[in-house]
Amino acid sequence: MTIAQLNTQYGIAGKLQFIEGKGGLPIIEIDNGQAKAAISVYAGQVLRFQPAGASDDVMFLSETAYYQSGKAIKGGIPICWPWFGPDPEGKGRASHGFVRDRLWNVVSTENLPNGGTKVVLGLVDTAETQAIWPHAFELAIEITVTSQLKVELVTKNMGDRAFSITQAMHTYFAVGDIGKASVMGLSGTEYLDKVDGGKQKSQVGAVTIAQEVDRVYLNVPSTLTIDDGALNRKIQINSTGSRTAIVWNPWSEIAAKMADLGDQDYKRMLCMETANAADDLVEVPAGGEARLGAVISVM
Repeated sequence: MTIAQLNTQYGIAGKLQFIEGKGGLPIIEIDNGQAKAAISVYAGQVLRFQPAGASDDVMFLSETAYYQSGKAIKGGIPICWPWFGPDPEGKGRASHGFVRDRLWNVVSTENLPNGGTKVVLGLVDTAETQAIWPHAFELAIEITVTSQLKVELVTKNMGDRAFSITQAMHTYFAVGDIGKASVMGLSGTEYLDKVDGGKQKSQVGAVTIAQEVDRVYLNVPSTLTIDDGALNRKIQINSTGSRTAIVWNPWSEIAAKMADLGDQDYKRMLCMETANAADDLVEVPAGGEARLGAVISVM
């Protein structure tokens, strides 16, 4: 569909419009009085979210991010599916699956009774996806924008046999200064330290970032909080359907090697990911569905 056709069929006057974004990609812009948001139809990815009255965006989005077919957009909430991390079968398939670098379909847009806005984007299996991952599926991302941001990833198994997935909302949160930011709610939980060969360790106190961090936290509570000291705010993440969370910051050396990340960007971002990772496998029965959700709010 063209931008004009998308606006005719799915636009909501005064609240939701489609525009042509960087690289010609269709972008959904929402401004409903409760918050402003931007969603890329390519990758099914929230790019921005800013509640009304807030002075700063909740999401980090790299100024050098790629906006082209076959490339992931660095920032916002990329979707990792149907696996998180390296190819679990070692077949050389791309890390983090195959849905964060393709165009999704607009399923619906809706003006909610409370003044919020709901967008549903979706993907279904094709001959191409079957060659990568031989399962019949319907995948949807349901995005609700009010003073909070609610995101649900819904997997439906359309085949006649069960399949297992890992997945993540690889959320890039904006922080004023990584040295003054921390994650609360994980003290006492175990984590796999991917920077240290995957060793299992125990978290003591709040998570702070002073070097490269890449950790998969296990059996996590449903509510986690980012204390963004430099911007004098707390970002709360309430998750459903998840027992694992990933905390990631590339730090200076890796950031400098990433063409789609500025050399100093690691100081302004913190990835706090709602996930099913490691042994937190989700089995979706034939004809069944699984939901992974997060509600993000600013305090």
